[in-house]
Amino acid sequence: MPENMSDKTPFAITLTPKTSLKNHTGAWRTLKPAYNFHEPPCSATCPAGERCRDWLFLAENGTYEAAWRKIMEENPFPATMGRVCYHTCEGACNRGQLDEAVGINSVERFLGDEALKLGWSVSVAAKPTGKKVLVVGAGPAGLSAAYHLAMLGHEATVVDSAAEPGGMMRYGIPKYRLPRDVLDKEIARIASLGVKFVMNHEVKDLGEEMKAGGYDAAFLGVGAKLARRAYIPAGDSAHILDAVSVLRSMEGEDRPMLGRRVVVYGGGNTAVDVARSVKRLGAEPLIVYRRTRQKAPAHSFEIEEAIEEGVSMKWLSTIADAEGGAIRIEKMELDEEGNPKPTGEYETIEADSVVLALGQETDLTFLKDVKGLEIKDGSIVVDPAMMTGCPGVFAGGDDVPGARNVTTAIGHGKRAARAISAWLSGIPYEEPRRGKPADFARLNTWYYSDAPKTVRPMLDMVRRQTTFEEVLKGLTEENALYEARRCMSCGNCFECDNCYGVCPDNAIVKLGPGRGYRINYDFCKGCGICANECPCGAIDMKKEDI
Repeated sequence: MPENMSDKTPFAITLTPKTSLKNHTGAWRTLKPAYNFHEPPCSATCPAGERCRDWLFLAENGTYEAAWRKIMEENPFPATMGRVCYHTCEGACNRGQLDEAVGINSVERFLGDEALKLGWSVSVAAKPTGKKVLVVGAGPAGLSAAYHLAMLGHEATVVDSAAEPGGMMRYGIPKYRLPRDVLDKEIARIASLGVKFVMNHEVKDLGEEMKAGGYDAAFLGVGAKLARRAYIPAGDSAHILDAVSVLRSMEGEDRPMLGRRVVVYGGGNTAVDVARSVKRLGAEPLIVYRRTRQKAPAHSFEIEEAIEEGVSMKWLSTIADAEGGAIRIEKMELDEEGNPKPTGEYETIEADSVVLALGQETDLTFLKDVKGLEIKDGSIVVDPAMMTGCPGVFAGGDDVPGARNVTTAIGHGKRAARAISAWLSGIPYEEPRRGKPADFARLNTWYYSDAPKTVRPMLDMVRRQTTFEEVLKGLTEENALYEARRCMSCGNCFECDNCYGVCPDNAIVKLGPGRGYRINYDFCKGCGICANECPCGAIDMKKEDI
């Protein structure tokens, strides 16, 4: 046979031999698959900006310290937040449409507690910038700002009029929800980064304070610690207090003298906290609120736990007046639009004291001479970067418009710290890019097995009613691992090899653990099977020319 005989085209064959690497199947397609990052709803709705899916992915592999460090990139209070956050992430969790939402908050608490138990710590990797930032307020917003400023290499000094740092985490959240040793240890971790604390010091003039300390910028996180008042006709013998003062007094050794019959006026979480606290002091609390239970601002589970502990509720009621030893309540009814209106019907209830829990306001009088800073409806006006109208002065937490809770305040502090760092460097601040939403419709839930949510254990009822021991307990390692593995990794590849296994053209190339996959477009014909069979919806089909 001649040497070149094998290169000749056989009779009746129109294709040229040995051209399989030239006539690629990929040339036939009109659509092509691509791996993309999609924003899971848990991360998208977290006020603190945590990358929930990322640290759950690390936790489900048993790498708990790595998972904790991923949380610490965004939030310095995982053990605290695992107790007091109202976990909007779980309300948005796609798994909730399959069976029950992932217990994200309970896993965060487990990781936070593991860090405290094992002594995990963080350190500043950034080089010192030589810039000094004044942080006014040692609450969640101020502490978060100080933490992130320190991690970015800036010198942060936290100033507060209280004796101990923590703000409303210490003086507003009862110990049965947040044990003080947990809070103290997480604050101590922030101090270990070089953050300075000046307590029992009230800032009366921001400009003078910054000038005296040689500060280059300031963050205002003063919080809402002034109780909102309401006019209630009362005799001289009526014992009327505000909720903020009552909760602050719980922190000291001298408990408030409230008597046995305590009426709490209001329907928010603060009202519930006061009622549950005085129940533990041996009183008989009654919550009076002008709207229905469904319209109460307090979270439903807080109300339910209070009722379980023996707190009485009187809905559609308002206090008309108070006299020593009694209050007169007017019954309300709903009008055609569902709003409460007075009925003219009254009843008298015995009461040793009345606690007003009608919301809080901020004290911003020390800002009256700050040029450019605008205060509207009792809040500081800020731009998207949390900066006020005065260059170099930023604000966040309860003193700016928006939701008032610990998680939101922590997110404000983080954003402000990063914006301050950018401002000190003379560059505009840009928020981190978010991916497209990872909707439930993108998931292929056939691949996920049924897995009921783990319920956190609770303290027995006798101790719930008589002590300030922590009510809600944490998960065991076994339960935390199980709960983390319930995460469906919405919109993010978790290397399940499904695409690799179903591709009919062997066009999926594995790059190794933790590195994902690559698509060999020379052989991918755009059939879309990989995208259709991806459990978490991490593959998009795009037009060929994109």
